[in-house]
Amino acid sequence: MSETTSPLVGIVMGSDSDWPKIKAAAAALEEFGVLYEARVMSAHRTPEIVRQYATMAAARGIKVIIAAAGGAAHLAGVISSHTALPVIGIPVPTDLSGGLDSLLSIVQMPGDIPVATVGVGGGGPRNAGLLAVQILALGDATLQKRMAEFRRKTRRKGGR
Repeated sequence: MSETTSPLVGIVMGSDSDWPKIKAAAAALEEFGVLYEARVMSAHRTPEIVRQYATMAAARGIKVIIAAAGGAAHLAGVISSHTALPVIGIPVPTDLSGGLDSLLSIVQMPGDIPVATVGVGGGGPRNAGLLAVQILALGDATLQKRMAEFRRKTRRKGGR
């Protein structure tokens, strides 16, 4: 576990109603002892708050940002446009198309604005948390060991 007492991962969602659909990302971070913060902000309704969050995140010690949004799902891309930190997009399922609209919005980022994207629903949010742990483990030997042990366990039981 990292020795910091500041959050290393920012989880940002477009609406507080997204939390039940994405809380598995936070649970994955907790399994590895990674501190995170969770915030609600909208690329469309609060664009200035999103810009401020993204531009100040690194200075506050955030190393990875997970951004979840449904529908137009611009949050991850807008955050990525304002920071050099890795951004992981979680497409939130919607009534319109089960989240395909969200997924397509996130994966169709223009060149030079990268956003890693996980699947819609199911394992997507958990994978976002695990991907954040893997990114952090690049500079944290303790997390590397924990991730290696996690992989050994999942191989033994055939995955989740």
